[in-house]
Amino acid sequence: MPQIFHPSTNTISRVSIYGCAVIVAFFSFALYEIGQSPYYTEQNLPQPQPVPFSHRHHAGELGIDCRYCHATVETSAFAGMPSTQTCMTCHSQIWTNSPMLEPVRSSYETGRSISWTRVNALPEFAYFDHSIHIAKGIGCTTCHGRVGEMTLTWRATTLQMSWCLGCHRQPEKYVRPRDQVFNVNYAPPPNQLALGRQLVREYKIQRLTSCDTCHR
Repeated sequence: MPQIFHPSTNTISRVSIYGCAVIVAFFSFALYEIGQSPYYTEQNLPQPQPVPFSHRHHAGELGIDCRYCHATVETSAFAGMPSTQTCMTCHSQIWTNSPMLEPVRSSYETGRSISWTRVNALPEFAYFDHSIHIAKGIGCTTCHGRVGEMTLTWRATTLQMSWCLGCHRQPEKYVRPRDQVFNVNYAPPPNQLALGRQLVREYKIQRLTSCDTCHR
């Protein structure tokens, strides 16, 4: 019986199979890198706002407590956004003619809320409760980054599931004393792991990694 395929066909077949495998692996790696990049996660990219509010000035330099503006962070899932009245508590007395603060004055006079650009947003299928994390000793800067150094606010972490699970699996790396939760200048001590293990026991922190913890 005459030979149907040329002997070189075996080589071509092997090259094709290996080549497809390499191409699939390359594109999989490329998609993973894109998914981790600031282009996709918007990590470390300052977001433009109608008023260039500076956490560095208010929280870092002036030392204003996070709860002054985010008043519901200890009692509800949502940390809350300050009303215009909160802003005007100070700015009815200082910087009253600043062009930068015109949207604040206009909001106060008209009753229309300022349209802030949300910086940290989870998908709708992911449930997150600020109050329980605060109660368990997870500081603001653990998730939001060094906000006391941010002139314009940016997303400090990816907020992806793998990042959340890293904390849920090893909370001792991140938990801090409750009286330091709102300290924007807090730095983990050299004995963080030992302190963290102690606080995990004291605060009765569970390593919750089941799907229904966040996906309800």
